[in-house]
Amino acid sequence: MSKSVIHKTIAKNIAKIRKEKGITQEALAYQAGLNRAYIGYIERGERKPSIETIEKIAKALQIKFENLVS
Repeated sequence: MSKSVIHKTIAKNIAKIRKEKGITQEALAYQAGLNRAYIGYIERGERKPSIETIEKIAKALQIKFENLVS
């Protein structure tokens, strides 16, 4: 499966910011109301999250949506 540039960027940014904040995938998933495995899939670029999911993750990380997509 080929990964688009935007989805690679989102995956990289989620993992980077999550790690900088010292948050586990499990904790991020809980705070965002998502499955832990799904966070892993997103971070590895194996799933393409919806805009709503990206927004949930941004809120859970306490950052702006834009920080994940740019």
